[in-house]
Amino acid sequence: MNNITQRRGLRQFVKFGIVGASGLVVNFVISHGIQKGAPGFPWAGDFAIGYLAGGISNWYLNRVWTFRSSANAAVESVQFIFVSGISLLVGEIFYWWRPFGNHFSYTWAAATASGIFVNFFLNKYWTFRNA
Repeated sequence: MNNITQRRGLRQFVKFGIVGASGLVVNFVISHGIQKGAPGFPWAGDFAIGYLAGGISNWYLNRVWTFRSSANAAVESVQFIFVSGISLLVGEIFYWWRPFGNHFSYTWAAATASGIFVNFFLNKYWTFRNA
């Protein structure tokens, strides 16, 4: 067990998950708040706004806690935004496809889950590679 906890990549993935969970709460509250408060607004727009708001807090927490980066913050922020955009596009597929019909929360969960691994690996090996 001790050998597993000493693996840097695994620790980073767990921390990434914790940070992601906090961003998930931000995403959920904002996207569902917009969906309930502005029912005519497109679901894909609700998701995009919530996703981007959660991403802002995720970038900072991943930079200082998960990957402990001291590299150029401006460069990393641009890379993080690019990776988030890719992950967002992966998630948006579910809103256009609607595999769960008109069930917003199920669609939101599938869209969010779809980008987790893409997001982690691109950020670990590109955005925060020098950390």
